[in-house]
Amino acid sequence: MFGIADYGAFVAAIVLFLAIPGPGNLALITSTGKGGVRAGLAATMGLIAGDQVLMWAAVAGVAALMNAYPTAFHAVQWLGAAYLAWLGFRMLIAKPGAAPILQIRPRQFFRQALSITLLNPKAIVFYMAFFPLFLDPTRHQGMATFAVMALTIASLTFLYGLTMTLLTFFLAERLRASPRASGLLNKLAGLFLIAFGVKLAVSR
Repeated sequence: MFGIADYGAFVAAIVLFLAIPGPGNLALITSTGKGGVRAGLAATMGLIAGDQVLMWAAVAGVAALMNAYPTAFHAVQWLGAAYLAWLGFRMLIAKPGAAPILQIRPRQFFRQALSITLLNPKAIVFYMAFFPLFLDPTRHQGMATFAVMALTIASLTFLYGLTMTLLTFFLAERLRASPRASGLLNKLAGLFLIAFGVKLAVSR
């Protein structure tokens, strides 16, 4: 299909990767918990936009340039780690009743999810390694094949984000009745963000 060797396996792999816990999932859940469905959908669009930028950067060969200039790669890697840790630390030290770390305006949630995605340079390398696994050299249609892959990933990410947003929203409604539980989960989310930042900084 459009030069993709096994479209069904490609879809299954994307769904599996979406379900793996990571900074993007945490940003989506936290945004929904703080700002409701609109915020969750805004974060979802931020993740999609970031993924599209990274995918097309990978197609353009940015990964090869980063491998040729490891200093630039590690600079972006450390910048992403610092951003995640900063968000996590602010959530960790926030006092009960304080203004939310992730702003209520959907535009803010979009930008924060976009930043979290773009500041993970290893995602470019991932796409460079992932795409060739599903390309059929005999039926490859050039940019059209990559466009179908990108559109598929965007569609699946939107459906996944919508599902997670609705589930998180209904759970958050119940948590709001218990400020103590809400505060503990906020600090737990902060710890996870710091952990993701540390992992990104030390991984090679």
